[in-house]
Amino acid sequence: MYSQIAANKRKTVYLIIFFLLFVGLLSVIFSLFVAGNTSITLYVLAGGLVYAIIAYFVSSKAALALNRAKPIVKKDNPRLYRIVENLSITDGLPMPQVYVIDEPAPNAFATGRDPRHASVAVTSGLLDIMTDTELEGVLAHELGHVKNYDIRVAMIVFGLVAAISLLADILLRMTWFRDDDNNNSGVILLIGIVAAILAPIIAIMIQLAVSRKREYLADATGALTTRYPEGLASALEKIAQTGSAVKHQNASTAHLYFANPLKGKSITNLFSTHPPIQDRVARLRQMETKQ
Repeated sequence: MYSQIAANKRKTVYLIIFFLLFVGLLSVIFSLFVAGNTSITLYVLAGGLVYAIIAYFVSSKAALALNRAKPIVKKDNPRLYRIVENLSITDGLPMPQVYVIDEPAPNAFATGRDPRHASVAVTSGLLDIMTDTELEGVLAHELGHVKNYDIRVAMIVFGLVAAISLLADILLRMTWFRDDDNNNSGVILLIGIVAAILAPIIAIMIQLAVSRKREYLADATGALTTRYPEGLASALEKIAQTGSAVKHQNASTAHLYFANPLKGKSITNLFSTHPPIQDRVARLRQMETKQ
């Protein structure tokens, strides 16, 4: 378990570094396109950073509202509240706010920029079909996201993706109004158009790759918390049989969920917010045999 946790953390760090380098490159291209030199690169980077920070602070409440999550107290659902409380104590985390989503599809997500501002939301469908052991596995996974600061990573990445998309959109629109007699204008124009088209696609692919790595990491962390990987593996298998697509779908929060909440399947794993369930189950069963 520890080796899987360490490996997934390393891979996420590499992806984030690549992401930041990519943001820097796009900022240089944007600066060359607008000013003809790199003089405004720092201003572009600063603007993207401000955008990312704003998204970081408001995204948690927005995610709960978009998914129609309702807060509960212990008396509303003692079973759910007790499991979250016990797992929080085991992980040494503050008790998160608990939410329930009126939704028949079995699913869950955690949000919050750090453990002190964390929330855990589960669907009514998850509560209906899971045994206590399976529910504990799912919630241990979600608290694993909190413990590993995965939501913080996800929010930062989301902010960077949004900033890249904004820069790319501005860059693409400016190509139609650019009037430059410079000998290099044709090359700069071509680079600007290519960057504007490819940048959002590459950014989203990096975001999804980070999301998949953090799911594997949360699985390993959750299994380490419960010391029973089979509970989480069994929950995943049950979700694979019943389906995890929710009625009120929102692509912007799909990466937060325990299992893919969107209908349909991606053409390739590169465009999926989550790793294949069978791969997650196989890794968990492998942990079981190594104990």
